[in-house]
Amino acid sequence: MKVAFIIPPFVELLDLAGPLQVFTEARSSGLDVRLEFYSYQPESVSSAGLPMGKVSDYREAALGEGDFLFLPGMEFEYLNSAAFRGEADFFSWVRQTADRQVTVCSVCNAAYVLGEAGLLDQRECTTHWRRVKDLQDRFPRAKVIGDVLFVKQDNIYTSAGISAGIDLALSVLEDLKGAFFTHRIARGLVVYHRRGQNHRQESVYLDYRNHLNPQVHEVQDHLVSNLAGDNSIETLASLVAMSPRNLSRVFKENTGTTISEYLTRLRVERARTLLSNPYYTVDYVAAQCGFKTPRQLQRILKGHP
Repeated sequence: MKVAFIIPPFVELLDLAGPLQVFTEARSSGLDVRLEFYSYQPESVSSAGLPMGKVSDYREAALGEGDFLFLPGMEFEYLNSAAFRGEADFFSWVRQTADRQVTVCSVCNAAYVLGEAGLLDQRECTTHWRRVKDLQDRFPRAKVIGDVLFVKQDNIYTSAGISAGIDLALSVLEDLKGAFFTHRIARGLVVYHRRGQNHRQESVYLDYRNHLNPQVHEVQDHLVSNLAGDNSIETLASLVAMSPRNLSRVFKENTGTTISEYLTRLRVERARTLLSNPYYTVDYVAAQCGFKTPRQLQRILKGHP
């Protein structure tokens, strides 16, 4: 799989670096991905004045179905310039890339590139809150939404301003590798994995993680990986060199729930996943998830709709 980044003139650095770092972190954790960089100008300078140097021309990119193309935002004055509007060949290439079922992702005001490429027509999309009205005025056939972090429709993804590109990249990663893998990446980046309008429903692997306590994270990771193991408060406390009483207190303070309830939620989510496999019996699922009997599993499932 390839994830390609276009580096436009006057690129906003965080729009580029945020999503890029998500995939860089994921690659170091085992994601099979190739990161590539292209531009439609010989050299670019960021909006902050940082020279970007020479990168490959976008026409050299060989992207196909299953790959991703990220377009970071850029200085707004450039988007209103004749130079930007004159990049018809590039806009046509973006359109053709999307037609090949490459997933095209815009960050912040790079939605204007998609608009110029005709990819926002009759599509829901978003951009930085400051530019919502302007984007709608400029591309009246678009369906611009102003109060979401990102929108995913077909193979065209758009995100709101600046750091929302990280949220979009994490959402892409969750679709590829699942919630628990994505949580580990988000944790490594020290960001909270938020979810937008079109994101799938909440997952316990991501809930209760909006904290920075390393001992509580270690206990949570242990519980996820050892649902049917010894999860007594004494064992967990020994794992992080705390007293059982102190661990119970610290866990509740940082997560807002008790260890027992958190473990039950983990078991329920895992059980629901396993039960979707017709080859697994209820007895097998109960044992894998740490329930004493199938009847206990069925009773608890009823209590967690």
